[in-house]
Amino acid sequence: MEEKIKENFDLSPGGIREMLNLNKPIYQKTAAYGHFGRTPESDGAFSWENTDKIKVFSK
Repeated sequence: MEEKIKENFDLSPGGIREMLNLNKPIYQKTAAYGHFGRTPESDGAFSWENTDKIKVFSK
């Protein structure tokens, strides 16, 4: 698993910011009612619940 992570994820600060789109101000909505169980929105809000990286681990 460690090798898969090293090969497929840039865990540098810049890589994490880019992968999670942290440069976009989309987190204000979490101030009310939190974020658990909320559906991702088109502007990227609540997108951290995406499972788009699952293919890396299913090989």
